[in-house]
Amino acid sequence: MQSDVTTPFGRRPITLALVKRQIATKEIKPGKSADKWKIFRDASEARELLGLQDRSLAILDALLSFYPENELRQDAQLVVFPSNAQLTLRAHGIAGATLRRHLAFLVDAGLIVRKDSANGKRYARKDKAGTIESAFGFDLSPLLMRAEELAGIAQKVAANRLALKRAKESLTICRRDVRKLITAAIEEGADGDWEKIESVFVELIRRLPRSPSLPDLADLLDEMKILQEEILNMLDFHGKTENYSTNDAHNEHHIQNSNTESFNELEPSSEKEQGARASQSRDQKSEPMKAFPLGMVLRACPDITAYGPGGAIGSWRDLMAAAVTVRSMLGVSPSAYQEACETMGPENAAATIACILERAGHINSAGGYLRDLTARARQGEFSLGPVLMALLRAHGGAAGKTG
Repeated sequence: MQSDVTTPFGRRPITLALVKRQIATKEIKPGKSADKWKIFRDASEARELLGLQDRSLAILDALLSFYPENELRQDAQLVVFPSNAQLTLRAHGIAGATLRRHLAFLVDAGLIVRKDSANGKRYARKDKAGTIESAFGFDLSPLLMRAEELAGIAQKVAANRLALKRAKESLTICRRDVRKLITAAIEEGADGDWEKIESVFVELIRRLPRSPSLPDLADLLDEMKILQEEILNMLDFHGKTENYSTNDAHNEHHIQNSNTESFNELEPSSEKEQGARASQSRDQKSEPMKAFPLGMVLRACPDITAYGPGGAIGSWRDLMAAAVTVRSMLGVSPSAYQEACETMGPENAAATIACILERAGHINSAGGYLRDLTARARQGEFSLGPVLMALLRAHGGAAGKTG
């Protein structure tokens, strides 16, 4: 197999990257072989990451067709030497200028190497027995050298495509559910500021890019799920008030806590509102709070990450350890935090501490504030969903301004 470093014929320049690729072909493991069409399929799957277009792949397919064996082997002669006319025919009549441009793309992508003769012609020199001694054209050695790399890239691309498809499906379903829940609530006269809820929904849909990436979809899906959870909480409160209330005024007090003002405020409700709701909620059995995904909490409350073990948070255990440190720093008593853990659950209590840290500059007494939230949670009047959504939107807005 030829592996000498050569420079391109004519005006085409040589680059250090091209030199390195030619030298690297000498380091192919002895005896290595790979199916050329398997490599081609992997390169096709990875074409976007390689910076290739469909026509580039058509030309690569044509080049491989000039190699007589199905397997590329380290101990074989891997240079093919078709003329431009032959390549054009096998590449389905591609134009000459287009052919030259996409050959250059394949070289730049590191999939082939030019082996130019003294006059730039492509040919092979054979011995008396008809065996090729040397050939000038396009060396396919980089494909054999990068076979495993291309397979790994192809698997990653396929996994990302599947994840993107599933994220789109999940967002479509959640979007549909939220839309129909809002419509049903409005048509059936459920209590709540549904106009404001709908405006939040419309804003989320407006932010969806025409060609969203996986992170775009993940962020929007998180916020859409929070909105869905808040709507269900509102409708659940609506059902409970019908069962427990004795008059319309009693109903109004129950629904006030689910007003969408909570999407913009982390501050607790007024003492008057709390007292009115507490009197009606005293006999109700509180239900466990829903724990939101850790990733969502960390995106909404990035400040707490610095207090995790080693300055990072990779699990709920890490977040709870960080919350203990932050609790002490904020002046929250152990008893207040313990009460929050018992009422909300340890995960939600830690997430609440993270939210308080994020808004520490707006809160006078973190300890008193946590006790107030705990009391509201005990009465079923506090949900982390609106808080997390408000913080997510705040960070998103800040990123947009600085970018």
